[in-house]
Amino acid sequence: MAMKGKVGAETEIRSCASKFFNLVVTQLHQVQNMTDVIHQTKLHQGDDWHGVGSHSVKHWTFSSGGKVVDCKEHIEEIDNANKTVLFKLFDGDFGEDKYKSVKLKFKVVENGEGDIVKWTLKFEKVHEAIPPPLDQLDSLIKATKEVDAFLLKA
Repeated sequence: MAMKGKVGAETEIRSCASKFFNLVVTQLHQVQNMTDVIHQTKLHQGDDWHGVGSHSVKHWTFSSGGKVVDCKEHIEEIDNANKTVLFKLFDGDFGEDKYKSVKLKFKVVENGEGDIVKWTLKFEKVHEAIPPPLDQLDSLIKATKEVDAFLLKA
């Protein structure tokens, strides 16, 4: 009866790891212009898109599992040295009717031959019948590939 879980995926990127990480840390609001997965994003609370803490909440609308869904998030931690960002996801597709908590970890790894973006979702479900957020993870990977392609053209 494990109600806690973790799912993750990684994908190789052809753009520079530093450039991809910098985009997430300083230009996250631009992602909606780089991928068809993200339909809209807006600042829900606060005035700083890239602030750390619950004072800076963003609202996302995106495709997942063949439907349009939404959620809110805020950044909990940015680790520049390890190119890692930790997000807290809530409301909408990650609401209290499904999950007690959801943390999303984004990490870029410089690999020499091809850099890698890693996504990890740690979650606690409200009840056992709730499926793990695999559709959302698939959406993150698809968006990563589309953003990577956009960065290569820029």
